Amino acid sequence: MQSMGTWSFLLATLTFVLSISQATSKSPIKNFLSCLSYHSLTANNPISEAIYTPNNTSFSSILNLHIHNKRFKTATTPKPLAIITALHETHVQATVTCAKCNNIQIRIRSGGHDYEGLSYISDIPYVVLDLFHLNSVHVNLRDETAWVEAGATTGKVYYTIAKKSHVHAFPAGVCLSLGTGGHFSGGGYGNLMRKYGLSVDNIIDAKLVDVNGNILDRKSMGEELFWAIRGGGGASFGVLLAWKIKLVSVPPEVTIFNVKRNVEEGATEIIYKWQLIATKLHEDLFIRAQFDVVNGKEGKKTVQISFIGQFLGTIDRLLTLVNDRFPELGLEQSDCTQMPWVNSTLIWAEFPNGTPLETLLAEPKEPIYFKSKSDYVKKPIPKDAMQFIWNMMIEGENIRVQWNPYGGKMEEISSSETPFPHRAGNLFLIQYYTFWTEDGDEANNRYMKFSRSFYEFMTTYVSDSPREAFLNYRDVDIGANHPSNVTNMDIAQIYGSKRVPDGNQPGCYALHLLQQILHFGKDAQQGLEDEGVKGMATIRGDGGLKEGLDILLWE
Repeated sequence: MQSMGTWSFLLATLTFVLSISQATSKSPIKNFLSCLSYHSLTANNPISEAIYTPNNTSFSSILNLHIHNKRFKTATTPKPLAIITALHETHVQATVTCAKCNNIQIRIRSGGHDYEGLSYISDIPYVVLDLFHLNSVHVNLRDETAWVEAGATTGKVYYTIAKKSHVHAFPAGVCLSLGTGGHFSGGGYGNLMRKYGLSVDNIIDAKLVDVNGNILDRKSMGEELFWAIRGGGGASFGVLLAWKIKLVSVPPEVTIFNVKRNVEEGATEIIYKWQLIATKLHEDLFIRAQFDVVNGKEGKKTVQISFIGQFLGTIDRLLTLVNDRFPELGLEQSDCTQMPWVNSTLIWAEFPNGTPLETLLAEPKEPIYFKSKSDYVKKPIPKDAMQFIWNMMIEGENIRVQWNPYGGKMEEISSSETPFPHRAGNLFLIQYYTFWTEDGDEANNRYMKFSRSFYEFMTTYVSDSPREAFLNYRDVDIGANHPSNVTNMDIAQIYGSKRVPDGNQPGCYALHLLQQILHFGKDAQQGLEDEGVKGMATIRGDGGLKEGLDILLWE
């Protein structure tokens, strides 16, 4: 009797789903939603509460919740056909499966910090898979690891670690609302990188949903795919669900400082010396140089450089190191403050000393408009060029420039260890951050033009052949495929070669090839072999991918 009832239920369900499918067969999005409903009928975690369409009154608020660049929060910005705010990993599996069978593009958002909004906008019909509910962080001090879901922010990671220990940390960004899904998969750098490298250098396992809706860990995905997601951009190969990270050791207290010098106070001489020694300082010391336009004497605009530092040790030891190697800075004891490492993360996020740790969990402020670009520098920028930089910054006014030093651990890790290629040979990474608050096309066009002009001006002083760029400082001016559902290898070669050093240029193409094989199997492999791609014959869909990638990447 019970089996008869079960059979009747399944028959009714099948009839219901088929009737919907037939009635809506001409609408991919309706078919997609029906597909989600079908998966939900047989699951223990209903997906209905995670689905938002434009007809839902909460659609706009959910969409805007994690938009951090106001350039993409306008009436004319493309909007998704639906948003799926996954509440369970099965919702991710269903979304991938249903989007694939209905040929609908997925944009994957963990924190929403993609500088060009590519985690939530597209140029073709699409849905957003939003992971912010999948945000758990489980710390295991016994083996000094943690499992971090992709929707967890860096702030939550720091907060959760600190609740367990004040002598453990994790190397990642200073912005506290970064989603770890995107931040880690693009490399993930911060003020611990000279000591411990990047986030990806401290990831030991991961969980990912592949194109067929399967959940894979490091063992089941294989070392080739595990290699690719650590710096190659996680969304290229599937949907990252979680990372297993290796915690690093920090002293009970670290020392932080922020020494500000205006150009009129000799900042040019100081920043030139910084270029010569910042990569050679002790690996426990990280000093960022940040340039801002401020009001100087008599209200005249000038450039101020903030030397923002963190030292994994005491004030006394720091002063000895800095005054020996960098006396031009004039660092004094009164400039320095000791505190637990977790408290320093709030200082780096520009909160005042004494801010409650719960602020690490807070949602970010209302966004502003901005455009960001990046560069790598391999030789010191001359002093005479610095005056031109100051003049151009004052002309634009609404620009912040950050120089982040390399050296230390970053010199020791091979450029082939992960897809992140920017290792030895770099003095520092530059971020150019142009921002504004005015609405309208006129302001947008003016500031975008200035951002591009400043970037063009810096050409002489930065890396060349190619001019390198940082993946997570997304900049579509470098190049992109349009429409986004079509990949043109010739176009990809043009902009891909601009992102990575000479010896690593094929990495962009290799990652694309890996993506194609993982998605489409051996037919795609054969097609790419027919195009004469060097080394492709050694790349197999059933294993051996890393060996083939080594040929493509490092020959």
